[in-house]
Amino acid sequence: MINEGKSAKVFSRRAFIIGALQAGTLCILGSRLAWLQISQGSRYKTLSDKNRINIKVIAPSRGHIVDRFGVPLAVNNQNFRVLVIPEQVKDLKTSLKILQTYISIDEECIEHVLEMAGKVSKFVPIEVKDELTWEEVAKIEVHLPELPGLFIDIGEVRSYPYNDSTAHIVGYVGFPTKIDLTDDPVLKLPGFKLGKTGIEKKFDVDLRGIAGIAEIEVNVIGREIRELKRKDARSGKRIALTIDGELQRFAQQRLCKEVSASAVIMDAHTGAIYAMASHPSFDPNIFIHGLSASAWEELLADKGHPLTNKAIAGQYPPASTFKMVTALAGLQVGKITKDRKVFCPGFYDYGKDRFHCWKRGGHGSINIVDALTQSCDTYFYELATEIGIDKISKTAKQLGFGSKFGFELLEERSGLVPDKNWKMGYHGEIWRPGDTIVTGIGQGSLQATPMQLAVMTARFVNGGYAVRPWITGYEKDSRILTHKWPRMNINKSHLTLIKSGMDRVVNYEKGTAYKSRIELSSMAMGGKTGTAQVRKITAAQRLAGIKNEDLPWEQRHHGLFVGYAPVNAPRYVVSVIVEHGVGGSTSAAPIARDLLIEAQKRNPYKIKLSPKSVVGEKI
Repeated sequence: MINEGKSAKVFSRRAFIIGALQAGTLCILGSRLAWLQISQGSRYKTLSDKNRINIKVIAPSRGHIVDRFGVPLAVNNQNFRVLVIPEQVKDLKTSLKILQTYISIDEECIEHVLEMAGKVSKFVPIEVKDELTWEEVAKIEVHLPELPGLFIDIGEVRSYPYNDSTAHIVGYVGFPTKIDLTDDPVLKLPGFKLGKTGIEKKFDVDLRGIAGIAEIEVNVIGREIRELKRKDARSGKRIALTIDGELQRFAQQRLCKEVSASAVIMDAHTGAIYAMASHPSFDPNIFIHGLSASAWEELLADKGHPLTNKAIAGQYPPASTFKMVTALAGLQVGKITKDRKVFCPGFYDYGKDRFHCWKRGGHGSINIVDALTQSCDTYFYELATEIGIDKISKTAKQLGFGSKFGFELLEERSGLVPDKNWKMGYHGEIWRPGDTIVTGIGQGSLQATPMQLAVMTARFVNGGYAVRPWITGYEKDSRILTHKWPRMNINKSHLTLIKSGMDRVVNYEKGTAYKSRIELSSMAMGGKTGTAQVRKITAAQRLAGIKNEDLPWEQRHHGLFVGYAPVNAPRYVVSVIVEHGVGGSTSAAPIARDLLIEAQKRNPYKIKLSPKSVVGEKI
């Protein structure tokens, strides 16, 4: 009996617990049901009534791009548009003709609207014309009673205030292609554009922002009734560049006197790019509404290649600017000292081949500093033969040639530093002594970009630090903030010797760029000229005394110059290449002088970027 009593008590306790759980569950379900029916009843009734909720994607505002001073390089302007709802118009063509009396609309536009009206639902607005002026908006608003179904809408349109001056850096936006389309719903919005080149493309996702969502109640035929719920779009991020907008504009305009040219202005210590110009350029604003086939063909046919950012994608023989590389290679292996002299009779013979110096009568007996000052070819022919291509190639790569820097703009090219393995792999031929000789003066198969030439110059004059170029980045990155780029373990006395030669190139009467010197001592520059052959000069042409400037433009030499300023405390470096400019001293050096003067006047190094304004990858 005792056991039966205990069993009954246990059963009663279990039954109570189970009953309590069931009651609690019923209470929760009842509360949830009451909340759905009472609090959310109208919403779910709407959802259940023939699924009358449309999800509308709200386009975000694209982030701005600004220079280091915060000056806009890419912004969004208000875009006033006139739209028409066909179902609210008795005679669409007649309404458009009336509108045509108030604002300028061509017949092609009217035909397009009529065509669209036949393809979409009658209640869907159709764009008639965008980018209306205030005067046009006012006229339409005043005459709206005469224009049923038409209304003004305000949107955004991308704009580039610096026009062609920043086109290659900032880039432009355009309509997405099938390849561009992803799961991002904003890409499918009518009229939405994404980055196609430059910073616009590299940081498109950051600039694009995040789309908003609106739940819209519509009737059975799809007409909007009311907005039920809304989550606003999040604007794209603001990107600040290291560029000085006005220095960039100055550089671009300075190049305009040439058929085709490029230039880079860079900080010798931080690697920040202050200006990067490529001429000819183009106005990125023309791409906003789509480019006509004829305009596109005209850009492609231009012999100056305006669509190419030659500052980072143009590849040229570095010519005599490369002699500093050969000089450093010779110093590092101990083949030359500051006192060793070489006699230049105006040529250098190797076997049966004769290699000419640019100075027909020769330079006589000269040392390394004089050879750089006067750009003696014979000195570097002999030096290159003694040290060999392997050492020259190694030193060139140490100074930034032959590879990409991981620069933010995707158009960057790597150039080329040839060696024995490259020639065998590419041409199937062995490397010959003559290849080394011409490589020693920056000719042959050597290829470099203006950016690489600027980096080379910076590494020579900043004390031997392996600085790399950048145009966006986090200020809090210690290598940018404190300029702690890795040392290249180059003997400082070797760098001093080469800098002495660069100083004398510009500031010594026999220097090849003496006529382009900066006479104000506090701004004085140093540098190195270069003249790159684009075709071999024949013996017959030498004997006939044919001048390079007399040849057709495409056959003339390229003019190059690399420089730095001020001489006593280098801060700014510059590289300039004038395609088919005949000579570096006559075409490129004067441009470099003007750019370095302007850079020192503006002194953009003093303006620090704000971390809050910058988006980018750490370097």
